[in-house]
Amino acid sequence: MHAETSGQITVADRQPRLLPPEAVTRIGLIALSTDLTIEGDARRLLPVEAALHVTRVEYANPTTPENLARMQPRLAAAAGLLAHSGPFSAMGFGCTAASAVIGDKVVADAVASAGVTCPVMTPTLAARGALADMGLTRIALLTPYLPQTTEPMVAYFADFGIDVIKAHCLGFSDDRDMARIAPDEVIAAALATDHPQAEALFLSCTALPAVPLVERIEAALGKPVLCSNQVLFRSLLLQAGLPMPRGFGRVFDVKGTA
Repeated sequence: MHAETSGQITVADRQPRLLPPEAVTRIGLIALSTDLTIEGDARRLLPVEAALHVTRVEYANPTTPENLARMQPRLAAAAGLLAHSGPFSAMGFGCTAASAVIGDKVVADAVASAGVTCPVMTPTLAARGALADMGLTRIALLTPYLPQTTEPMVAYFADFGIDVIKAHCLGFSDDRDMARIAPDEVIAAALATDHPQAEALFLSCTALPAVPLVERIEAALGKPVLCSNQVLFRSLLLQAGLPMPRGFGRVFDVKGTA
């Protein structure tokens, strides 16, 4: 039963003025259907004036190169859900290992095929940009992945002139488990992965809950620490011309170019 109302419904005699679409700074994000971490990190890293539009791409574990590659034909459909919500300043793809397996340009082309016209950033591309901005070429690499999923990460960095001095993986096959690794375990693994010859430590995986821990690990190691969501959102902020956050690592203090 509906409550009775009294009086008439009135209609405005003029339509209110609208702000132009570009008045809102929009950032797009394609997250995995299983991801439990990246949206929380977005809240930490993006300023309030940024409007984040999130879509999800279908993904099924285990996290192997073969399964990651299967996302490629699904990216256009996921991006297409956001294509008419723009204009966007930039759009990110939230999977580091898949970006290494599929390729940054292939990911960007798939998103563009859905009618998205803004720059497309991946965690791997963003990591390369951050390292270049910091003038660093030698890293230690920590992943939560299986060994066979870590191998393409090492090869990716080598292809772009970044020397992985040491690589260490935690052996997980399910990204939902990667998202539940306890903070003290992430810190312990990061410290164990470091190498004296490495100029920086990179923690791979957008599911890994690393962003809130970066400064603690940097303080312990005395060197820059990068992680997937940190560098991805840094690159999106650079593309959008938005201010950088503080308290999430040295990389946000380094001047970067979009």
